[in-house]
Amino acid sequence: MITKQRLTTAPIARSESILLGEKYRFTVLTSRLIRMEYNEQGKFEDLPSQTVINRDFATPAFEVYETEEYLEIQTSELLLKYDKKAFSGNGLSVHVNDISGRYMKTWHYGEVPKDLKGTARTLDDINGALPLEPGILSKEGYALLDDSKSLESTEDGWISPRLTQTIDLYFFGYGRDYWQALKDFYHLTGAMPLLPRFALGNWWSRYHPYSEQDYKTLMTEFKNKEIPFAVSVIDMDWHITKIDPKYGSGWTGYTWNKELFPDPQGFMGWLHDQNLKVTLNLHPADGVRPSEAMYPEMKAALGIEGERNPMIPFDFTDPTFADAYFKVLHHPYEEMGVDFWWIDWQQGAHSKVEGLDPLWMLNHYHYLDNAKHGKRPLTFSRYAGAGSHRYPIGFSGDTHATWESLQFQPYFTANASNIGYGWWSHDIGGHMYGYKDDEMVTRWIQFGVFSPINRLHSSDNVFSGKEPWNYAPPFEQAMEKFLRLRHRLIPYLYSMNKRAHEQGKPIVAPMYYNNPWNEDAYQVQNQYYFGTELIVAPITEPVERRSQVAEVSAWLPEGDWVDFFTGQIYSGNTRVTFYRGINEIPVLARMGSIVPLADLTTFTNAINNPSQLELRVFAGASGQFTMWEDHNNEQYGQESWLGTEYELAWQERPTFTIHPAQGELAVAPEYRDYRIVLVNVPQQQVTVTVNNELVEAEYQWSKQELTILLKNVRNTDMIQVTLEHNRVEERDKLKRVYDFLHRAQIEFNLKLELYNMICGEPNFSKVVRNLESRKLDAHIVGTIVEILGSTI
Repeated sequence: MITKQRLTTAPIARSESILLGEKYRFTVLTSRLIRMEYNEQGKFEDLPSQTVINRDFATPAFEVYETEEYLEIQTSELLLKYDKKAFSGNGLSVHVNDISGRYMKTWHYGEVPKDLKGTARTLDDINGALPLEPGILSKEGYALLDDSKSLESTEDGWISPRLTQTIDLYFFGYGRDYWQALKDFYHLTGAMPLLPRFALGNWWSRYHPYSEQDYKTLMTEFKNKEIPFAVSVIDMDWHITKIDPKYGSGWTGYTWNKELFPDPQGFMGWLHDQNLKVTLNLHPADGVRPSEAMYPEMKAALGIEGERNPMIPFDFTDPTFADAYFKVLHHPYEEMGVDFWWIDWQQGAHSKVEGLDPLWMLNHYHYLDNAKHGKRPLTFSRYAGAGSHRYPIGFSGDTHATWESLQFQPYFTANASNIGYGWWSHDIGGHMYGYKDDEMVTRWIQFGVFSPINRLHSSDNVFSGKEPWNYAPPFEQAMEKFLRLRHRLIPYLYSMNKRAHEQGKPIVAPMYYNNPWNEDAYQVQNQYYFGTELIVAPITEPVERRSQVAEVSAWLPEGDWVDFFTGQIYSGNTRVTFYRGINEIPVLARMGSIVPLADLTTFTNAINNPSQLELRVFAGASGQFTMWEDHNNEQYGQESWLGTEYELAWQERPTFTIHPAQGELAVAPEYRDYRIVLVNVPQQQVTVTVNNELVEAEYQWSKQELTILLKNVRNTDMIQVTLEHNRVEERDKLKRVYDFLHRAQIEFNLKLELYNMICGEPNFSKVVRNLESRKLDAHIVGTIVEILGSTI
């Protein structure tokens, strides 16, 4: 068999959960999840399928009422009614009782649920939006997962069609308890795997015929400019692309182009020395041609004899071919330095086996094969249907370089969580077609930094490169700032990686997950939670010329929220329009949030557990965050976790505490330097203790931020910072108004008139009326109102 690696499966449901009839079978997996099967021969599937791998749920309490011609199953949330005939709209229904007591609807067999949709296979050839496939969440309280056409996974780890036609449905009747529905979906289909830490850094990708020296020069230039990257993506020109036309196109290839890369192993070794991981692009659809260097070995592995040299077709339905595909074509290159593969499969969903999608096969077996030496597996490929979250990371396809494509991607990314797909990677900045727009690329990178994976990409066009220095200075500076921020965020992102794996909570989630009964949460489709501490509302439209700001409509949940960049405070449970210049996007933290960042004051391209940390603490309420680290962030099934809890107790004399780390202490550096930044804290007396002993600490105030610098803190130390009082104070609003008016492209006299009016009128309501009476541009009024309209 091609790999000894297997998914861990538990396909047999508990017998007490099953109600079996002559031609039907119902399995009550949870009080809100029921498997419904119908087969004319009475044969039912107990093997894992491509989608479902675990049916071993604890049996919930349920009641059964049954007669010779009727069956009723009642759980605490569902009522299933069935006439014991072939499934029909008249004979099979499920009613949902939401645990909140709100009314939910009844589903009848054959009805297509109005779910909130999931994701799509690819954005190839799409300029803007496209229809999405079904998900498992719905405002109406129920959704369906149809597993009828999913192939079965045999005991030897291979895939086989089902022997009989069976209706095989999973009814999700979770009301609007979206998190629980998703948690049970992951139990059913497999957890999101842990990503290796490097995957959370910046990726450099470009379809371009780099030479080895070109690529080294580029990576050196990034390093000199202190722009960090963690992954080098080498597109298809790593292999020979100019082949004899009788063999077809050069998209498929496995032979290194020695003209561009005379020493592939040395080149990849150099990249590793720069703390960069390596992935190579594959288009395997055209098989192996006689022009390939490994053709003779491949021919021998497949037992092809004689002098004739036929083209070897790609046939992943043949285990012998699949075995040779890995051992001959891929393993030698992995020994040379390839860390994982980019499967750029674009040639359709058909194979020799009815219903078998070759893309799914490639994703499944590449992922398993990548774990063969004990490392945490990774692959990079397109989405191949429900269950694809088990094979991260997703490649969303060849994105058009247009504002329309950017405007769709935040929604597309967040909505994918509705089918459990949490690790999309987009062509940040756009891949092809489109146009040059410095502002658009900057906004795309800003979104990329606050998305699951940040991979810059562009096409083989000499004018389309995403190097920041290819853009006008203001945009270049903004790009570099945000690319550095991505690597600073890795301690936070990696903690969210653990949360996603263990708790079934994707890093990006729609706003309605936490606010299911608030209709406003469904209207802000481009806004999303980014982990536990942050909300992001990306800017996806150009700035308005006169105001020099762009707007985005958003909604904030209950509570008080603080802008990550400006410190401005917003009252929640309200709609708000944000206005931002090119250097910022709206990123909000609830008061009490704590975000750990790598302190890159001393630049490093490494993404290891850092010895220098910055903790951004958003004053005004109590909060807690645990930062998680493990040993080397790459080993599969050998995690040794270290958790460090940070806690803000907001009381009469607020205290911020770094608790002693718990777990495997050897995971992190023994000593750390901390930069603790308390946002919106006015100048006051501060005391700092280490293990309850008073110490002298260096601290400073700037722009209503208190920064405490601590050197050589042990993992086992307890640090406490105590403030004199619990007042919060925003940055100078008049200064922010001045800065905005200074940048605005409007009349000088109007600037002065507005500024003097604002400075001379302390009543906010009168300021608003004065602004409205002047019939100014909406962006001018909106920005000033946003700045002045604070809750304090």
